[in-house]
Amino acid sequence: MALPRDEVSDGLLHELGQFEELLRSLSAEEWETSSRCAGWTVGDVARHAVGSMADVVAGRLDGLGTPEVTEREVNERAGKTAAEIADECAEVQKATAGMLPIFDDAAWAAPAPGGYDGSLGDGVEALWYDFWLHADDIRAAIGRPSVLGDGLRGGVSHVQFELSKRGWRGEVPAGDEAFHFVLEATGRAPSRPDGPINIYA
Repeated sequence: MALPRDEVSDGLLHELGQFEELLRSLSAEEWETSSRCAGWTVGDVARHAVGSMADVVAGRLDGLGTPEVTEREVNERAGKTAAEIADECAEVQKATAGMLPIFDDAAWAAPAPGGYDGSLGDGVEALWYDFWLHADDIRAAIGRPSVLGDGLRGGVSHVQFELSKRGWRGEVPAGDEAFHFVLEATGRAPSRPDGPINIYA
């Protein structure tokens, strides 16, 4: 079950704005730095994240999140600079801000389109999580500190939702440990013996 609708919608829009600012702060060297996402540079991470949101606002939902669609999102933006991807991020943020109020509460609770296993609200929360976590992928790659903020709540909620589909019934740690919980559950940090399973495994 996603967090409250207003929190999720506001969180996604805020994270899109933060992501744009992050991209505009990157040097050309940082843009080409390898990330913890195997085989991807910082630029590739950004191309995927912004490309996924561009697909959503354009209604291209089939296969979203699959390796094939993810590869297309990156390849379509091959060679684009950080400033160019930041410009696209600003465009999709504006489109997202116009799109979210269209959905009423019934639509928010209804199954998400495009084959996502969850409600529309769960799907929007997944997008919030995705931008927040990919922003951390970028910061980790270039040696900047993590920015947890409200995005951590969205991240934890999404990871809990995905783990529950796999039968996980554990307890989410509090405080800073919640961040490590998300890293463990997404394969970005080794799991402890009693830690969460990987939602991508």
